[in-house]
Amino acid sequence: MADIRNLQDAVADLVHDGDTIAMEGFTHLIPYAAAHEVIRQGITDLTLARMTPDVIYDQLIGAGLVRKLVFSWGGNPGVGSLHRFRDAVENGWPRPLELDEHSHAGMANRYVAGASKLPFAVLRGYRGSDIPTRTDTVSTVVCPFTGEELAAVAALNPDVTVIHAQQADRAGNVQLWGLTGVQKEAALAAERVLVTVEEIVEELTPRPGGIVLPTWVIDAVSVVPGGAHPSYAAGYSTRDNAFYQAWDPIARDREAFTKWIDGHVRTTEGALTR
Repeated sequence: MADIRNLQDAVADLVHDGDTIAMEGFTHLIPYAAAHEVIRQGITDLTLARMTPDVIYDQLIGAGLVRKLVFSWGGNPGVGSLHRFRDAVENGWPRPLELDEHSHAGMANRYVAGASKLPFAVLRGYRGSDIPTRTDTVSTVVCPFTGEELAAVAALNPDVTVIHAQQADRAGNVQLWGLTGVQKEAALAAERVLVTVEEIVEELTPRPGGIVLPTWVIDAVSVVPGGAHPSYAAGYSTRDNAFYQAWDPIARDREAFTKWIDGHVRTTEGALTR
């Protein structure tokens, strides 16, 4: 069964220096509070995996904790570039950043293979792209039935997957709903799983299109209302569009970023100043 425990202790126990971490969530349910606890604890030399790295990974990269990024597309959605990400790639500040880039389909299939305990996944993709020349996690296989050459992507099995969800019950079963991405697959592919939730309820009520992660696949659940801010949790909060716009000038400047991360994350217990 998953332990229901405070976020500080859960992160300390489940996230370690040198880990490969997936912090998934598509547009909403992005686990910012957990990422900020990683920053506060100074857990470093991380490999971050995410289908759409946005501000959450910009902050971790700028904090100097990341050595490698496994991803497909990166940006501040609706605004522009991730400036801490760009600075690390272009200038090695605050440290050089290794990249393993994929398509969205490739990343999704890597999680599916990992969740299925298979060594790789097969898809039609990457043709006409130079991505296979830039990574050792894309190759080709020949279909034994048709002779067709297909792309193969190596399974992705994070050391730990961190997600945010709306509810958990007291046994540690978790339910999330709304716009879901690859949270289920990323959780099932991981060795360890941490879920932050909006609230604990006595019983999970089935939701149309909802996903239930059973307690036996989760190591820890932490109650963190608003833990997805500035993204949102359907049924609980709305997206803070103003924050995403405000992030751009903060992230452009190293000094402004350092001042912000020190004042709003490293020295506070909250997820973000609201």
